[in-house]
Amino acid sequence: MTRRGRTIPVLTAALAMALGVLAAPRALAQPPSQVPHELEGVEIIEHLNERLPLDLTFTDHTGRQVTLGDYFNAGRPVIITLNYYRCPLLCTLQLNGMVKALKEVDFEPGRDFRIVTLSIDPNEDAELAQIKRRSYLASYGRESAAEGWAFLTGTQENIHALAEAIGFRYRWNERRQEWAHAAAFFIATPDGRLSRYLYGTAYQPSTVRMALVEGGEGKIGTTIDRFLLWCFHYDNLTGQYTPHVMNIMRLGGLLTLLVMATGLFILWRRGAPRWAAAAPGSTSGVSGNVPGAGVHTT
Repeated sequence: MTRRGRTIPVLTAALAMALGVLAAPRALAQPPSQVPHELEGVEIIEHLNERLPLDLTFTDHTGRQVTLGDYFNAGRPVIITLNYYRCPLLCTLQLNGMVKALKEVDFEPGRDFRIVTLSIDPNEDAELAQIKRRSYLASYGRESAAEGWAFLTGTQENIHALAEAIGFRYRWNERRQEWAHAAAFFIATPDGRLSRYLYGTAYQPSTVRMALVEGGEGKIGTTIDRFLLWCFHYDNLTGQYTPHVMNIMRLGGLLTLLVMATGLFILWRRGAPRWAAAAPGSTSGVSGNVPGAGVHTT
């Protein structure tokens, strides 16, 4: 499923702030629907349920050559973020927001899910990735994060290939000497299909949890989590999981039938002894009322 990029006011504002365009009176006078020049070509086109190119090679924070598929071998969902390590503002806001939400989710990175952060700047190296990784592992504060969060760098060709597969459109701003990009992270299923896009720089922990349960395809989370996922679905307009009306109606109908069936069964059980007791003596009990009863002939 492919969905065209959407105009998200919060996202656009965050991008504009990162690029400094909100400070310009001319930009303030522009209609909300008009995209600033610095943001032209910067968008996210959702490729839900499409498979990622797991054979792409990158370099991890230790300098080791890896493939994207190396992070999909544990049968768990994977969070993917596309940032760059020298980003002056937006990447920090987005990653901080993600970590803040994940700290309130009781899933463990490395055990229940993995995180892969890839720099979109081909000039950044493993040393810079390691510095950024140490900073975010300290911020996360979970020992398991050391095994569950990789920071990667790569060639322009492979970075672009993964970004295109996700639908992440970004561009180099020559005047400001920085990358213009959107704020979002992406969740993929254990077999490498894109299952959810979460936008912005602040995320509800409940939304992140539900997205991971959804992406995990039943491999993580509790029975209650999976039941809630059946009753709720992700609303792209609100960026949250909202009630799935049809499923709730089906559940209500099923519960109504169950209550009615239970009530009828109880009534039947209560009445059964009376009927059973009356059946054997029914002839003698009413014989006096039978026409001709008590008339004897000699």
